[in-house]
Amino acid sequence: MPGLLKLLLLSLLCGQVGWQLYCLCFRQQPARRQGVRHTAQGWQVWQPQHGWRAVQLRADSMALPSLVLLRYRYAHQWFYRSALIAADSLEQQSHRRLRVRLKFSRQRWQAVK
Repeated sequence: MPGLLKLLLLSLLCGQVGWQLYCLCFRQQPARRQGVRHTAQGWQVWQPQHGWRAVQLRADSMALPSLVLLRYRYAHQWFYRSALIAADSLEQQSHRRLRVRLKFSRQRWQAVK
C-alpha cells in the first residue's frame, strides 16, 4: 500500500478509537441498554428513556456458554447495534435460558413492526 493511504487509514483508526474513549469516559450514555427479553411479540430491549422497544436480531447474534452477543436494530433504523452479555452478569439459570431462547427462537429475524 502506498504510504499516504496507510497514513489515512491509521488516522481514521485513531480518530475512531479516540471517539470511543471519549464516549466511554466523558459522555453520559442515555441510550445504554439495561435489559433484554423475549415475549410473544418478539425480542425487546429496555432503555431508561424509552422503556421496552421491539428489536430485530441479526443472524450473526451468538450464544456461547461464557457470553451472549446480541446484534439487533430498532424499527426504522438501518444500522445495527450490539450488546454483550457476560455469563457473570446474570444468574446462571437466567443466562442459560437466554442462550436457549436465542438459539431456538423461530421469530428471531422477524422484521420489527
